[in-house]
Amino acid sequence: QVQLVESGGGLVQAGGSLRLSCAASGRTFSDYAMGWFRQAPGKERELVAKIGSIGGADYADSVKGRFTISRDNAKSTVYLQMNGLKPEDTAVYYCNAMRSGSSYWGQGTQVIVSS
Repeated sequence: QVQLVESGGGLVQAGGSLRLSCAASGRTFSDYAMGWFRQAPGKERELVAKIGSIGGADYADSVKGRFTISRDNAKSTVYLQMNGLKPEDTAVYYCNAMRSGSSYWGQGTQVIVSS
């Protein structure tokens, strides 16, 4: 089992920045690929960004150039730096750990971007 706890969400004005953190425990963090997903009201959960166990990041087209995913294996933490936030980025953001068919989720953190 992997336990994931997100933090860093909140209310921000359009154009502002937030940094989300996801602290992992329970297994060897560096063995897992990590991802950030988001779900807006009435919409499907979608992948925002992912990073492999040794790096290598991919992003949704909608956030490329604005969001940056990173990980600190020594701290068992993955981050999502979000700059240039837009109202359409409003959603609950979820952290995900993936390895060999296993997938674990955090409880989510709310991000609200006001116009």
